Amino acid sequence: MKALPEAPPAPDSSTPLKKGLTTGLLYFFILGDVLGAGVYVLVGEVAALSGGAVWAPLLAALCLALLTAASYAELVTKYPRAGGASHYAVLAYGPFAGFLTGFCMLAAGIVSVAALARGFAGDYLSEFVSLPVVLVTVVFLAALALLNARGIRESTRANVAATVVEVGGLLLVIGLGAWVVLRGDGDTGRLTDLGTPHEGPVAALLSGAVLAYYSFVGFETSVNVAEETLDPRRSYPRALFGALLTAGAVYALVGVAAAAAVPAGRLAGSSGPLLEVVRAAGGVPTELFGAIALVAVANGALLTGIMSSRLAYGMARDGLLPRFLTKVLPGRRTPWAAIATTTGLSLLLASTGDVSTLASTLVLLLLVVFFLVNTSLLVLRRDPAPREHFRAPTVVPVLGAASCVVLATQIEREVWWRGLLVLAAGAVLGAVAAARSRRGRRTAQGGA
Repeated sequence: MKALPEAPPAPDSSTPLKKGLTTGLLYFFILGDVLGAGVYVLVGEVAALSGGAVWAPLLAALCLALLTAASYAELVTKYPRAGGASHYAVLAYGPFAGFLTGFCMLAAGIVSVAALARGFAGDYLSEFVSLPVVLVTVVFLAALALLNARGIRESTRANVAATVVEVGGLLLVIGLGAWVVLRGDGDTGRLTDLGTPHEGPVAALLSGAVLAYYSFVGFETSVNVAEETLDPRRSYPRALFGALLTAGAVYALVGVAAAAAVPAGRLAGSSGPLLEVVRAAGGVPTELFGAIALVAVANGALLTGIMSSRLAYGMARDGLLPRFLTKVLPGRRTPWAAIATTTGLSLLLASTGDVSTLASTLVLLLLVVFFLVNTSLLVLRRDPAPREHFRAPTVVPVLGAASCVVLATQIEREVWWRGLLVLAAGAVLGAVAAARSRRGRRTAQGGA
């Protein structure tokens, strides 16, 4: 087992990140990140692939996500520090795998924030006001960066309020769908319709689960705030599994309500499928969902921005990125350099608008990360634990790694080509980082 030696601390990195997250705040952090903007559009796409039984691939995706979540829970409670998946890969496989893992996470996070910023400046905002996209994007990302830099407690408190709004909107959809059925305008028979004219039930379930899996990603971002959690060994498993099960229940009920109230073809043909439920029920202004969607997008961007900055901070502390990124604000003790850098990259991508080609690779990049996390756990079982921690059955990381492979086989060839380009760039930079680490060790040994 390879591990990076402890690097000499940078002048600013000796100040630890401030612990401010309770179990409740961490629960809302994870729930808010999972219940992101994706659910407002993915229901229709899942219906297109799976038929009216939208709830089935959503529950299948939940089960698959719980496998990798269990591996995260063990690793976080064993090694509670910023850096997350990158740090675990460093401990298990060395700096090259650590850099590649972190690079995939950073690429996914930065592109996600950029895409969400442009989404915030798009059609949802135009329901209320018409402003230049570039101006909205700059102001939006700057505001998120300032909130992120102000402190983890302030950021997560804002997330609690936003999560309540998001969940309230989804509960409204569930209630409206039930109302449509009760008044006789719905069709519960569609809930058992699994399959399409092109795919049988099993293939349709698997295809839908790939898209539905994207609805559950976001839980992995919480790893990067473990160091800012008051008692991660106790809090993290409770918050993680509680948030995923809550999200799974909400998603399944949303899928049931949407499919029972609106035909699958109508859901599949809409870019705002939940609005179709609102229209079918009547009585609720559709502008309400525009506001809810804006809150969901902003909340998702805030939480992903927190993840990206903490990941960059952790990788820099492991010697995989420039040490400049370990600088923290003296009073707030938040990683201002990492926040500024990741926000700047997101702004660059959002300003050019060329994010769609990378956005489609997010799931693939995260599957690479999840595969490495699951296998890292198996390797690190040989590492004695300095403290009590959560422990998953050995079969769980094995099944988690296998599920990543199965889901990756369902991703389109075009996405694979784009993903391979990102992975190739990460591999080159990772090789440079690994070579630099080896030179540093040889220099240290020679000096000794």
